[in-house]
Order: sequence, then structure tokens, then C-alpha cells
Amino acid sequence: MNSEKVKNVVIAGGGTAGWMAAASLSKLLGKSLNITLVESDEIGTVGVGEATIPPIRTLHKLLNIDEQAFMRATNSTFKLGIEFSHWGQKNDSYIHSFGVTGKECWAGEFHHFWLRGKELGINVPFGDYCYELQASKQGKFAFSANSPMNFAYHLDATLYAQFLRDFCADVVTRIEGKIATVNKHTNNGFIRSLTLESGQEVEGDFFIDCTGFKGLLIEGALHTGYEDWSHWLPCDSAVAVQTQSTSDPLPYTRATAHDFGWQWRIPLQNRVGNGMVFCSRYASDEQAKQALLANLEGDPITEPRVIKFKTGRRRKGWNKNCVALGLASGFVEPLESTSIHLIMTGIVRLMRLFPFDGVRQSGIDEYNEKLTSELHSIRDFIVLHYKVTQRDDSDFWRHCQSMEVPDTLAHKIHLFKETGRVFLDDGDIFRVDSWTQVMLGQGLEPKQYHRIVNEMSEEELTRFLAGLRSAIEQRVNQLPSHQQFITRYCNASA
Repeated sequence: MNSEKVKNVVIAGGGTAGWMAAASLSKLLGKSLNITLVESDEIGTVGVGEATIPPIRTLHKLLNIDEQAFMRATNSTFKLGIEFSHWGQKNDSYIHSFGVTGKECWAGEFHHFWLRGKELGINVPFGDYCYELQASKQGKFAFSANSPMNFAYHLDATLYAQFLRDFCADVVTRIEGKIATVNKHTNNGFIRSLTLESGQEVEGDFFIDCTGFKGLLIEGALHTGYEDWSHWLPCDSAVAVQTQSTSDPLPYTRATAHDFGWQWRIPLQNRVGNGMVFCSRYASDEQAKQALLANLEGDPITEPRVIKFKTGRRRKGWNKNCVALGLASGFVEPLESTSIHLIMTGIVRLMRLFPFDGVRQSGIDEYNEKLTSELHSIRDFIVLHYKVTQRDDSDFWRHCQSMEVPDTLAHKIHLFKETGRVFLDDGDIFRVDSWTQVMLGQGLEPKQYHRIVNEMSEEELTRFLAGLRSAIEQRVNQLPSHQQFITRYCNASA
């Protein structure tokens, strides 16, 4: 496609996506590239992606980011999972945690043992067999070499972008300004440069689009096209507000279902992030705003801000000499905190396929194929939460219950209901544990379990299950509170 070597990389837009890309490319691909980032202080970021999932820790380790310094700088707290309330039915609640539930054998995952235990009268919640989930419920947290935990973070996305900007300031050239036009080569349609409103021209060999929903490069210049997923993910709006903290932060995110969408609550060290994701067909902006304000636990410290979006993805994440990251690449709503994760995996995939010796179609195709697989699996997992519900108390939930879903998800649901089996696809970032926690948590229980479980006698199974619960209870009892650990480990106000 283009055999010219790639030396100069231009990142259009800052925010979380832009500065994650800048930090990663500059620190991990070393001196072989010149990295320039163009951003305007006048353009605000969406800044509501304040919850993460555990793989972010892997990127931080690659970058040699000091965890305690990062957490202090971003007012971060620890996250062990998400509590879902009123999703399967009103007044129901379950936690999708990051931990491993029970123990599995080669033929069947732990939920098969749990199902047989239920058959024998051992009516213990599935979550009682997960260490991280039990720590969440009790508001406890700690980790050590001898007692690891699988965790992620709640963070201030604006401060995170600033932290990464400072982290790579010595090796990244930052240019302040708004992009006026995107200029292309006439021979192949590749992007040649960005012209700023000031008249300055920023040339590059390769461009990364982090310009948010507008997608100034990937869509505005390259006309990549958009795949609309709103028929599966009907929510198209959000209203966000920050509040004062009224209590010690819990080590999990809350996602509370409402009649026309759901509300998030993300506790930081210094405040709480809140929002309402909703479908404009079933509620107006004002109705959603009032519902959010009526269900806050602290006084607002910002004005409610409405954000409009269309769930879906660009038809290509990499087009010509441009890769889109963050909101420029598409939007799968924040229900399972995958936004920052998708930025990270996009960056890592780009670095592994980086076109040092020129852009090749084979590299583009590989990037887009892996991205498509990943996005489809995340999409299916999020649609699962809406589809597997017994709620029929509002037009919104009746729509979700009756809507058609992707064939891949329909198969997963049917397979689990009929056989208790879950098989992961290549792009799945969520493990079997995650799928089973959500499906069981929302009331989908299999008709059978794998008969390998019957190799255990009733006495052996009873002892096995009791032993797991006891070991978890002992470990959780030894933990300090989440707040106590934060105070000792990463107190932002110290």
C-alpha cells in the first residue's frame, strides 16, 4: 500500500485515549519514532469513563508506572467488580466480580458443582465461592504476594490523562491548537497532515485519531463508515454528575437499573461519579436528569451534563495510515467498563503490528479482524444484561426482553440454558466466570449440569463446597477495610 517508512506519528486529540497512546508508543517503541500530540485546551473530554477492568494493570507494568503514585495522582480507589441491582427482576441484586468462583475440573466449570449442590439442598449463593466477591460485599480490600487479588481501578479520567501527559512529557511533542482541516495525499488518499486554526501544519507518516465521537480523521477525512448497534443496545443518551462523598468508598461500581435505563455510581477518594444511561425513546433528557438527581447519595458538585451517543463501531478501526482509538473508533456503552480497556488493546495491537517499514494491507486486515472479534464479544456480553431479564414492568424492559439479539449471543444463551456449558470465542475478554455470574445473577439457570460432577459422592461434594466457603471466609475476615488499605497505600490527600 505505502512502502514509505513510518517515523513521525501524529496523535489527533488528547484525553485518555490520546495520552495512553502517546505514553505507550513513546515509552515502549523507544527512539525509533517521533511522537506528536495535537490537542486543544478549549475542547473538553467526555470524561465519564472512570471505571476499568483488570488488564489495565498489565499495561501499567509494561510502562513501569508506579501504582501508588498513579493512584494518588488520580484519586483512584480499587475495584473488585460491579454490583447489578434490579436487572433480572426488581429488588434483585448480584455482583459480577473479577475473581475466580470456586474450582473447576477439565470437563466442567465450577457452576456444575454448584448446581448439583443445589440439587442436594445446599442452597448457598453462587457468589459465596468467590473471594473477591465476598470482599466486595464486606467493603474489604488488600493484596500481597501471598494473598493476591484480581482488581482494577476507579479513577478520575481527566486526571489520568494529565498523569500520562506528565509521564511522557520528555519524549512527546505536544502542540496546542484546534484542527481546522485534514489534508490527504492525492495519489493514495492517505492522510498527509493536519492544518490547525492557527495556520500551523503538522505533517506525519501515521496518524492516530483520538478526536472523540466526531472522528475527524477516521470519518471526517477517510469516510470509513459506521456500524449501528442501537437495535441491540437501545440506550443513546447519558447524563453525568459528580457528588460529594457521604461514606467510605466501596471497592466496586454500582449499576442500578431504572425503568428506562440504568444508573452508575463510581466512588473515588475525593468524590463520587454518577450518571444515568437511558434510551431517549422512553425518557426525555429532563426526566432522566430528575431521576438521577433524585437517586444520589451526596450533594452535587457539578451541573448535570447530557451526552448523546450512538452505540456501534467504525467499519474499520485501521483505515489507510490512520488508527482510531477511544470514542473515535465507536462506542459500546459503559455498562462493563470496557472503554479504557478497548483503548489499551487497540494500542497494544497497533504496537505489535506497527508499520515501521510502511503500511501493508496484511497488517491492516489483521488489526481489523482481531478488533472485530473483540468488539463483537464485548457487544454480546453487554447485550446479555438487557436480554436476560424477567422485568416487564416498563416499555423499555419489555422491549429489551423481546428484542432480537446477535446469533452468537442467542447461541450462548441457549447453550447455557440447555446444557450449562459456556464456550468462549477467540475475542472474548470476559472469562467463563463472568458469563456465568451474569447469567445466573439475572435468573438464567441451566436445565442440567455436567455429569462428571457425579464422580464425587454426596459427602465428598458437601465437604468440597464447605471447604471452599470456609477458606474464603477466613481470608476475607483477615482483610482491612477498603478505606483502611487506601489510607495506608495510596492516600491522595496525604
